[in-house]
Amino acid sequence: MEGLSQEKLASVSNLVTVFENSRIPGAAPGAHVLEDMHHSPGSRSPPPMGPWERPSVREALESGPRTVSRRYLSSLKNKLSSGAWRKSYQPGTHPGPGMQEPEEKRIVQELLETEQAYVARLHLLDQVFFQELLKEARSSKAFPEDVVRLIFSNISSIYQFHAQFFLPELQRRLDDWEATPRIGDVIQKLAPFLKMYSEYVKNFERAVELLATWTDKSPQFQEVLTRIQSSEASGSLTLQHHMLEPVQRIPRYELLLKDYVRKLPAQAPDLADAQKALDMIFSAAQHSNAAITEMERLQELWDVYQRLGLEDDIVDPSNTLLREGPVLKISFRRSDPIERYLFLFNNMLLYCVPRVIQVGAHFQVRTRIDVAGMKVRELTDAEFPHSFLVSGKQRTLELQARSQEEMISWMQACQAAIDQIEKRNETFKAAVQGPEVDAQEKELQSEELGLRAPQWVRDKMVTMCMRCHEPFNALTRRRHHCRACGYVVCARCSDYRAELKYDDNRPNRVCFDCYTFLTGNVLPEDKEDKRRGILEKGSPAGSEQSLVCSFLQLVGDKWGKSGSRGWCVIPRDDPLVLYVYAAPQDIRAHTSIPLLGYQVTAGPQGDPRVFQLQQSGQLYTFKAETEELRGRWMKAMERAANGWNPREPNDGDLSD
Repeated sequence: MEGLSQEKLASVSNLVTVFENSRIPGAAPGAHVLEDMHHSPGSRSPPPMGPWERPSVREALESGPRTVSRRYLSSLKNKLSSGAWRKSYQPGTHPGPGMQEPEEKRIVQELLETEQAYVARLHLLDQVFFQELLKEARSSKAFPEDVVRLIFSNISSIYQFHAQFFLPELQRRLDDWEATPRIGDVIQKLAPFLKMYSEYVKNFERAVELLATWTDKSPQFQEVLTRIQSSEASGSLTLQHHMLEPVQRIPRYELLLKDYVRKLPAQAPDLADAQKALDMIFSAAQHSNAAITEMERLQELWDVYQRLGLEDDIVDPSNTLLREGPVLKISFRRSDPIERYLFLFNNMLLYCVPRVIQVGAHFQVRTRIDVAGMKVRELTDAEFPHSFLVSGKQRTLELQARSQEEMISWMQACQAAIDQIEKRNETFKAAVQGPEVDAQEKELQSEELGLRAPQWVRDKMVTMCMRCHEPFNALTRRRHHCRACGYVVCARCSDYRAELKYDDNRPNRVCFDCYTFLTGNVLPEDKEDKRRGILEKGSPAGSEQSLVCSFLQLVGDKWGKSGSRGWCVIPRDDPLVLYVYAAPQDIRAHTSIPLLGYQVTAGPQGDPRVFQLQQSGQLYTFKAETEELRGRWMKAMERAANGWNPREPNDGDLSD
């Protein structure tokens, strides 16, 4: 027995050597790697393959190969995880009652028989398919040898392990079953080497793709495959089906061993070892399952990178794609939102434009926003429902989803990525800096001017510069955006440059207020604020600062080029004057009307929503959106015309 144990240890040692040698690039696979190794006296060689004939290529092609899809591989992974293998397995036929053979021995016999059939299949893969294709590649140079090695991965190592070690060990143990009725120790010793299957499984889909490519590309490659697949040894099955055998083998071990443990008597000497062996087989199965999951993740990631054009700054195999899909971008210049596409990874959000001609890359990356420092929140915008804001260090985007559910889904996905990054950063900071937090650092984080891309004010929301309050026009005073605060300003007010941290400290156009804050420089005297004019009264931010405010239609030629619609306000701190703005965010009104002494009358057009202001030949005509709103405006204007002044903050509030 001592000699037998030493012999087994030598076998395992030799296996390690073989396994390591088979991983060396350029090493010729095959049985000759082991020809000088010491074999156990009781070991048996794998059964020799029968002769296979060469039918015509045309006859073999008529049957058509059956391909293996990724769906099958995903189904296999699900079975590994859910235990469906155990549910679907039905034990084989058992001997008659007259034999009285122990059930556990019958299971071991089935394990041995399936192992013999499996080794024969491995022999077909390694010694027939692999070697014949390799020989053809060397002789005809019609296809590269490296392609053949990539297709078969580490199949030579798997074949050598089972043919030279696992199968002989099982055969010897069953032959000596009366003296040593146990297999748990054998499987324990060899089970760790089953993890080599993860390399084969991980390469499986790539191997199938290479196989399909070169079958179509090379007639010599196809001829070798057709000749072997049509032989008796191949059973008229395609190479793809034979390549699935190793993927399915470990779950088969788990099924048989679990059945073996269940049939063992409670006092059986092999119970503890068999249970431990089952745990090790389960670990190997999970290892293969993890390899399938990782392979699918990398394949999906590669597909996404190909659609993005394989740009160097975004291709990273460690990334995880969390969500992708179309959204609408709310433009600060255009009235209609435009179609865009988002890819959300665990560390970045890619804002993309679909290409018109989708040859190669399908999308062009416009902006990359790092998840670190990103914020997301819902927007309350009646004009654009289901809209949300994504604010990052590189850029801030106003986006619109197609439904409330889609908006919530995007916001939740972004927030989950943000939380994960913040959790990782907090863990890192706690490990490096300890629990104490610098108060000054908190103050710096609260001030974000120049540290993150601002939310830009939309062009249509203002008609005048938000700094000097001069009205915009198409020729001499055009709109610009301050890159620090996002205000719409004129060229004179944005004639400054300051370095912004969110743009890698590159100089950007900023307004004079942001320039002063960011640089600390005092502005030249010729660029200081002008004296405040009579119309430079800011539009009240809310109804609490005005007696009444709303949009009114400005009817007639009296208003000139001011437009057909205005934001009208009677401020609480100036209750006898009506101010008319082009937009609610404007700081300077284009018209002011002192209401004292005016007469407020209904309009002559017969429209119940029209009313007028009249005094000494001056006539202003307005149209409210509703009759109720017209009534409130007429009441407020009549009070102002009579010189009424509210005494309390909320006295006479008629605002919309």
